[in-house]
Amino acid sequence: MTPEQMRDASLLELFSLEAEAQTQVLSAGLLALERDPTQADHLESCMRAAHSLKGAARIVGVDAGVSVAHVMEDCLVSAQEGRLYLRPEHIDALLQGTDLLMRIATPHNAPSAVEIDAYVALMGRLLDPMALAPPISTPIAPFMDQQQAQPPAIEVPIPVVESLPIAPSEPPRKTRRTTENGERVLRVTAERLNSLLDLSSKSLVETLRLKPHLATMQRLKRIQSNGLRALENLNVHLKDQNLSLEAQEALDDARRLLAESQQLLVEKNAELDEFAWHASQRAQVLYDTALACRMRPFADVLTGQVRMVRDLGRDLGKQVRLEIEGEKTQVDRDVLEKLEAPLTHLLRNAVDHGIETPEQRLLAGKPAEGLIRLRASHQAGLLVLELSDDGNGVDLEKVRRSIIERQLSPADTAAQLSEEELLTFLFLPGFSLRDKVTEVSGRGVGLDAVQHMVRQLRGAVVLEQTAGEGSRFHLEVPLTLSVVRSLVVEVGDEAYAFPLAHIERMCDLEPEDIVQLEGRQHFWYEGRHVGLVAASQLLQRPASQTSQQTLKVVVIRERDAIYGVAVERFIGERTLVVLPLDERLGKIQDISAGALLDDGSVVLIVDVEDMLRSVDKLLNTGRLERIARHSNQAPEAARKRILVVDDSLTVRELQRKLLLNRGYDVAVAVDGMDGWNALRSEDFDLLITDIDMPRMDGIELVSLLRRDNRLQSLPVMVVSYKDREEDRRRGLDAGADYYLAKASFHDDALLDAVVELIGGARA
Repeated sequence: MTPEQMRDASLLELFSLEAEAQTQVLSAGLLALERDPTQADHLESCMRAAHSLKGAARIVGVDAGVSVAHVMEDCLVSAQEGRLYLRPEHIDALLQGTDLLMRIATPHNAPSAVEIDAYVALMGRLLDPMALAPPISTPIAPFMDQQQAQPPAIEVPIPVVESLPIAPSEPPRKTRRTTENGERVLRVTAERLNSLLDLSSKSLVETLRLKPHLATMQRLKRIQSNGLRALENLNVHLKDQNLSLEAQEALDDARRLLAESQQLLVEKNAELDEFAWHASQRAQVLYDTALACRMRPFADVLTGQVRMVRDLGRDLGKQVRLEIEGEKTQVDRDVLEKLEAPLTHLLRNAVDHGIETPEQRLLAGKPAEGLIRLRASHQAGLLVLELSDDGNGVDLEKVRRSIIERQLSPADTAAQLSEEELLTFLFLPGFSLRDKVTEVSGRGVGLDAVQHMVRQLRGAVVLEQTAGEGSRFHLEVPLTLSVVRSLVVEVGDEAYAFPLAHIERMCDLEPEDIVQLEGRQHFWYEGRHVGLVAASQLLQRPASQTSQQTLKVVVIRERDAIYGVAVERFIGERTLVVLPLDERLGKIQDISAGALLDDGSVVLIVDVEDMLRSVDKLLNTGRLERIARHSNQAPEAARKRILVVDDSLTVRELQRKLLLNRGYDVAVAVDGMDGWNALRSEDFDLLITDIDMPRMDGIELVSLLRRDNRLQSLPVMVVSYKDREEDRRRGLDAGADYYLAKASFHDDALLDAVVELIGGARA
């Protein structure tokens, strides 16, 4: 590339940045002018933006940009000087020009020469002298139908007519992108920001490691001070004795050297203390600044949304206004990027499904213009978004009919569904209330896509509605994906962090607070029994040997699922910088990421949603372990554990219930592979297995077990539908201790065989 080409490429990049900034000014100003075409400040800002873009396009040699910006400037100057009253068709055309300018500044999406000529011709017609005079007596209608809103068709390009002389264009000064506070804006890659945040967090941890060194130095100073006093006391006791001159001099030298070293230690200790304080302060500021660099105002995700609502409303023949609160709410840039698509879905949904036509609204006693409100705020470490409209709400009966037509539920069941239950169907994939597909909706990919994207952010979305008055979507997502406020706990002598967003509460349970229901442990919480599970089992850590009377429990919730997780100790709340796990590790069960604590030690961040799935799996397979309740009562004899392996749900449950009723502790596995994994990770007193199963049959399972040094002495019972001699021989040859045919066994036969092999239920 020649120097001239490099210069041209650099200028084009600057023009692209200029266009991005100035078109945002134009869009915001034109939408404001649509509501009040005489606002002088907005007219001035729009005119200056068009003027700047014209000069910038002339400098870089983009003739199309000069032509478009010039006719837009003519229109705005005419409006400023009172020779033109901006009607809706003028605003439409100016917004169209804004889009063209942005496309011109984007080389891969540049408009054709025909489009540019057609636009210049359109503006020429709108600037025709017949259209320049403001209306005399007839007010402008507040609403135009879809045909009136469209620009007039252009068949033959008409040259633009210069209206009145305007000030000659001046080359724009080299502009810098700035914030509302006048701060310069630079482009930095997300990878570099992530690296900076990672380094700053480690720097903060390193400075905190000075604290134990300071404590050690203070202790050393005290020890030395005590040594000096002991030497002084020794000198006093030896004064009355006749010491040789050499001994007295040696004692004095020791006292002097010890006093000098103590003075030096005091000075250096003070210096180290001051250094540690300043270092920690600077590291904290560095960390806070690096974190702030990732945060952006919520308004960044709203670029074009107001315009989109306005344009979509006009296309559908509706008057719609979008009001936004909390535009300056700070959110992580990664979260902002992921919020853009679901917000667009919800806004389009509100315009298409919620807001009525002006005629319908007037008949209902509402203003002709519909209102959509979007509010952003911070609450308990979360970004809370509320999007509401004053439309017609959701037609629940239409939802009910659609459920029946799509055979999602029987008619008698659908008739009993509550409002909350009916609204949840709107989030199902492919569900739509539109009878036919349009450009806006009808494909059933709206609300389910919103829910999917919000869940990817570890958030939640809820829909509420009032018939005839409108709908309201409530979204909660984390403020940042880089930092998480967590409760750090101890499990198996290791630290784990539970994100606070998923914690209902922490509590201490007394032994009498834990009850047994259907063989599972529960405790009473908010008027319901909540299941209790051990974190040590979920995270595969050794069970706690603590002698505490109370049980430390973290109550976690994800939508409707709620459980209490028993841990060993609450360490406390911490703000943790999320450190992604190495991709080579793949997805680790129940863990989402890692972090560093203040002392530099590693903590793993729990994936609560994954953990709840693990709890459900343990419940379904009957492997959930009981948590020992500490009390002053004599310890109860341990129950013997039996593993039942069978691919038939009916047989599996029958055997499990029979053995549970007899007092045994029973776990189940769905096939041989699942059973083998259970045998390797847990201890059992007996294995009961079927023969014909997917992935690994019973014969293979028994053969593997007999080759394992730890498991080879475990009693094994084979229970099979096949009652042939060769099958019996195969099972016994593989190492089974007992063979029972399902076709011939009854309750007592199974239980008698178990007692014969391992005895009663209690050890």
